[in-house]
Amino acid sequence: MRYLADILTLTRIILSAAMLFFCVIHSAGPELAFILFICAELTDAFDGTCARKWPFPKDKTPKYRKYAAKFDMFADVFLAGAQILFVTVRINWLVGLIVIIYYLVSAIGGDLLVYGRILGHPDDCTKNSLAQRNFPLAKRIILTRRYIYTICLGIVNAMILFATNWPLPVKIGLFAFGCSIFIFAWFFLRQRRHNISRDAVDIEQKLTSSAKAKNAKKTRPTSK
Repeated sequence: MRYLADILTLTRIILSAAMLFFCVIHSAGPELAFILFICAELTDAFDGTCARKWPFPKDKTPKYRKYAAKFDMFADVFLAGAQILFVTVRINWLVGLIVIIYYLVSAIGGDLLVYGRILGHPDDCTKNSLAQRNFPLAKRIILTRRYIYTICLGIVNAMILFATNWPLPVKIGLFAFGCSIFIFAWFFLRQRRHNISRDAVDIEQKLTSSAKAKNAKKTRPTSK
């Protein structure tokens, strides 16, 4: 079971590649694109839970687990890229182009600002990054970016869904179900605003402890 989270992440990469290959290159319909995306999102919903529920012992952790967070990030980016590319090529190029530009600007600019590097992560943020200098502000920026990312994701999904040849009641039912999940995720993210970026809480605790240690050192009476 310890490998289940890694298997789910790998499955998401494979499903994203399948969407890119079948739906974009071989011109498969939006029905297949929608099904592949839903399956990939299910892996994203459970891989983090599995990793926390069945962790590796510290002395038996595989070496590749050091880069597990980056693999997970790559899987998310790959999935979103395949989905947006499908919308751009097959449904509406203008909407797809707008979303692509937004993702590029927010991803590159946001990561450089918050973490100090492209494809940044709280584990390896630079000393001059906003995460180190003003962590509360960095968290607000990340949270805002995730809100907008979720909205864009919902719009793209809706476009793919209504481009299918399924009966209208099926489309409306799936759309309503997706909206209910979106609303739940929205409030779920609001409740987790102190843990919005993987190991953000650990970083914040380390920074807080470091600041307390420095203040204690400054206020410590000097011995004569």
